[in-house]
Amino acid sequence: MKNVIKFQKKINENIEKIVINQKKIFIQLSKLFYQTYKNDGMIYIFGTGHSHMLAEEGHFRAGGFAPICPIFNSSLMLHENTILSSSLERTEGVATELLKKYSVKSKDVLVIFTNSGVNQAPIEAAYFAKKIKCKSVGISSKQYSKIAKKSKYKKELFEVVDFHIDNYGPAGDALIEIKKKYKVAPFSTISGSFILNAILSEVAQLAKNDDPFPFYISGNMPNAEEHNLKLMKKYKKRNPHI
Repeated sequence: MKNVIKFQKKINENIEKIVINQKKIFIQLSKLFYQTYKNDGMIYIFGTGHSHMLAEEGHFRAGGFAPICPIFNSSLMLHENTILSSSLERTEGVATELLKKYSVKSKDVLVIFTNSGVNQAPIEAAYFAKKIKCKSVGISSKQYSKIAKKSKYKKELFEVVDFHIDNYGPAGDALIEIKKKYKVAPFSTISGSFILNAILSEVAQLAKNDDPFPFYISGNMPNAEEHNLKLMKKYKKRNPHI
């Protein structure tokens, strides 16, 4: 249990830093997301490799925000071909073509998850958002970005996006050291899920009197189907995954 307790402690310490040091940005983003929804915009979420799980976390989730659309491409995930995925996230043009297919507009928000904050695809996505005048939000580790090999842009994500949250993860992501040689127990998925849902909890507070309430209910709860179908019908045209 030694490493279990150590892992829990490190998670708690890092989450506390995320919140205490970045309160202002959480407030700003909750207002931005809410206003985007009120203006009939969408919150698009993009991530490659394991970061794609955070796009899925935001999609049709129990307690999740209805105007969220994940940006998926199976070639950028890991379940079909790990080597190809790792290569494509470093390939020029991949993110741009994918974002064009989703018809991201200036009234929308693009959220980009990438732990290292330096790969071609997420940086390219941030520049794409800038080009179409769409607000962009980046979540990455500044500590990791400092030592990671940069893409052709020679930039770190926080330098390109309009808003940035540091996940305070270590270089290499993992938190627990083994024999002073290896590290295990990665943090970025945990922190990413926390950051996204923490922002959305504040959005929900702003939307508490809206009808319909723009958050999904777990499908196993009473009256969930009727409520969820209303939201799905509203956003189906702009979310191809509904």
